[in-house]
Amino acid sequence: MSGRNSGSHHPSHLVENPELHWSEEHDLPVEGAWRDPGPATGHAAGQDDHWDGQHYGEEAPYFDGAPLPSRRSTRVSKRIRRRRRTVVFFIVLALFAVVVFFVVQTVKPLLGGFQAADYPGPGTGSVQVVVPEGSSARSVAAELRTEDVVASEQSFLDALGVANGTGSLQPGSFKMRKQMKASDAVAVLLSKDAAKVHYAAVAQNLRMGETLAVLAKSTGIPLAEFDQLAKDPKAFGLPAKAKNLEGYLSPGEYRFAVELGAKAILTQMVDATKANLAKAGVTDPAEQYRDLTIASIIEFEGNEANYGKISGAIENRINNPNGETGGRLESDATVAYGLGIKTYNITDAQKADKKNPYNTFANPGLPAGPIGSPAVASIEAAAHPESNPYYFWVTVNLKTGETLYATTYAEHLKNVAKYTAWCQANASECK
Repeated sequence: MSGRNSGSHHPSHLVENPELHWSEEHDLPVEGAWRDPGPATGHAAGQDDHWDGQHYGEEAPYFDGAPLPSRRSTRVSKRIRRRRRTVVFFIVLALFAVVVFFVVQTVKPLLGGFQAADYPGPGTGSVQVVVPEGSSARSVAAELRTEDVVASEQSFLDALGVANGTGSLQPGSFKMRKQMKASDAVAVLLSKDAAKVHYAAVAQNLRMGETLAVLAKSTGIPLAEFDQLAKDPKAFGLPAKAKNLEGYLSPGEYRFAVELGAKAILTQMVDATKANLAKAGVTDPAEQYRDLTIASIIEFEGNEANYGKISGAIENRINNPNGETGGRLESDATVAYGLGIKTYNITDAQKADKKNPYNTFANPGLPAGPIGSPAVASIEAAAHPESNPYYFWVTVNLKTGETLYATTYAEHLKNVAKYTAWCQANASECK
């Protein structure tokens, strides 16, 4: 019999489990949603069969008693599968890297593009290459590449490594060719027969102590040895007024032979200064001392474009005791030297101190001696000052070197006001 009025009964071989629930993740019944309770279920045979409100015929769904997978067990299985896939991925990646490596190693010699550029040699022409003290292999390689001695820095570094010479580079001056084979360039630098030198770069108008420090660092000779010699100017043929070698250590780039001692090095620098003075027409030792003193002041007071005018103004001051400055030079640079400091700002108390032999505000005329080692341009300007009416000068822009001149003190004060304003706007430059 069939019909809706017959009641709602399950088939005799199916019974509803009161613990039935559905897995939202997999859309499946879990925990044995339907099971077979056996023949005695209390259901009438032949009644209209339905399951969860849906009609079924004799082909009703059937589930055995084994429970379906739980949500937890499903998650664990997925994690295991992911781990397996990850392991497989890394194994494949490692195998791929190994294959690529061996392919590159096999093909690289055939391509030749992986090798650093190198000249076939032997090279042409001649070039002098200087290796300064403490140079690294890479800095030497860069210099050789700049001079076109080698085709690439890497080719030189590779050849140096093959020769086990990375830590064997010595300072010196080396005669080389352009476009040499890298291994040939290495052979020249490592040769025991090459002329070795100490390279020293001495900037203009350094004070004597600064110059001696450069020499000691460049040559490896103890600073104390240079200091002791510099305090004995008579040993270098200097005039009686000279207290030391201040002003006589000519600036420039030097390549001292490694066998030279401190005395020979200082002699070479003093001789260079005497030669510069002679070229400027100053041969008398006393006049040379005066010239160096003025030249050293000029370099601190202005730039090269102003050397001639400043030299003329200095002569106007010290040669005219009744002039605007009463015969006083009034240079901040000389006062600072006497105090052992470097500054553009000198206090009134410092300017009034007559005990400072380099105080040109309190003492008329030139200071006790040079305040640095001047270069050729300032020596020339001191020997041949420009004739002008000026007594005053002030650099109103320390970056550009712009310098203003005046014949009277009143005019000078206006120029000083411009310098003061510039310093207020550029405080870090006016220390």
